[in-house]
Amino acid sequence: MANFPRYAIYYAPEPGSILDRFGAELLGYDAHAGIDVPFPSATELPPDWRELTQDPRKYGFHATLKPPMALAPGKSEDELTAACEAFAKVPRAIPAIKLVVETISGFIAIVPAMACPDLERLAADCVREFDSFRAPLTEADRARRNPSKLPPRQRDYLDRWGYPYVFEEFRFHMTLTGRVDASRRATVLEMLQDRFRDSGVNGLSIDRIALFRQDQADRRFHVIGRWLLRGPSE
Repeated sequence: MANFPRYAIYYAPEPGSILDRFGAELLGYDAHAGIDVPFPSATELPPDWRELTQDPRKYGFHATLKPPMALAPGKSEDELTAACEAFAKVPRAIPAIKLVVETISGFIAIVPAMACPDLERLAADCVREFDSFRAPLTEADRARRNPSKLPPRQRDYLDRWGYPYVFEEFRFHMTLTGRVDASRRATVLEMLQDRFRDSGVNGLSIDRIALFRQDQADRRFHVIGRWLLRGPSE
């Protein structure tokens, strides 16, 4: 198993924003505060909603930029925090995306309505810039990814970067459920699409990064640092 603590660099909406509240309430967990929050009081939520959201609740409402990792030997949390601060200070295009709710590989998530090269570039930069902090995968952690079932490029990325879904395989997503059985997927998807439409959130600027930490395997990730990204003209 992985060493702990583990760290991840995610996009997380501004604390208290409409999107932040939307995701935190649906997952029943506020990763900024590290506390449980009540689910929305709505009759359309399935009775097993707590079970449907069990997996994403562990990570908090987010989109992955640099996947969870244990620190490499000789690296410290303070050094990683300093690297996040330095990364945020580098001028770069701030990705702007339109959001929709869709199904990905059996689970439901908020995703961009169309491809965004600036967003793909930001994610790739995070993967590369923070890789020196990543401890090599253990054999057990590699085996959990079922490498024999991955396409060659994803398997190569797993071995080189510790995660198969980077660069061309990256897809920005903010997960709202675990895997939903195919027989009910359309119903749950429609419910979440309606709720998202009612929230009034349409577009989003990916203008910040957050450092999350997981202290032990049975603990949830929580935010330990947040930084606004510097735009190209700042």
